[in-house]
Amino acid sequence: MSDSKSPTAAYFNKLISLIGQLDCDDIDNVCELVEEAWKNGKQIITLGNGGSSLTALHMINDWNKSIFIETKRQFRGRSLVDNIGLLMSYANDVSFQDAFVEQLKNILQPGDLVIGISGSGNSENVIRAIQYANENGAVTLGLSGYTGGKLKNIVQHSVWVPINDMQIVEDIHMAIAHIVMQKLCGWIK
Repeated sequence: MSDSKSPTAAYFNKLISLIGQLDCDDIDNVCELVEEAWKNGKQIITLGNGGSSLTALHMINDWNKSIFIETKRQFRGRSLVDNIGLLMSYANDVSFQDAFVEQLKNILQPGDLVIGISGSGNSENVIRAIQYANENGAVTLGLSGYTGGKLKNIVQHSVWVPINDMQIVEDIHMAIAHIVMQKLCGWIK
C-alpha cells in the first residue's frame, strides 16, 4: 500500500494512520452507553445532517435488526432523519435549526440516549438537539471530526476523530456503528 502514485493507497494510508491515533476507550464507551440504554429499555435516538444523517440512519437500521435478531431482545432505536415528511414539516414550519429539537419534544424521555453526529461538530440543528437533550434528562453522545466543534464541548460523552477530512471522519463514524453492533450481538468481545 505504499505506492505514492495510487490514490487508493494514499487514502488507505491516511485512514490507517488515523486509526492508530484514536482513543479506543472512547469507542468502547460508546458500546457501553448503547448497551446500557438498550438493556434499560431506553430509546437510542440518532441524528445528523448530510452524510452524517445517513450514518445516523444506518446505525439504527443495523442495530434494530441485527441486535434484535441475534439476542431476541427488543432494541428501541430510532433516527430523527428517517421520516423526511416530518423533518421537512418542522424545517418549513419552524426552522431547519430546530427540526431535531421539535421531534425530541414529542418523544424524548429521561435516560434516553441521544447520539448527535456532525463531521464539523458545528451543525446548528445537532447542537440545539443536544442542548435540549441535556436539559431534559437524556444521556448525550457526540461523534465529530475536525476540531470537534461545539458538539465536542457540549455532549456528556464524545468521540472525536482528529482529522480535517470529512470522508475519513465519516468512515470512522460508520466503523464505530459497526463495532457497537458486533459487540452487542456478541460477535466481538
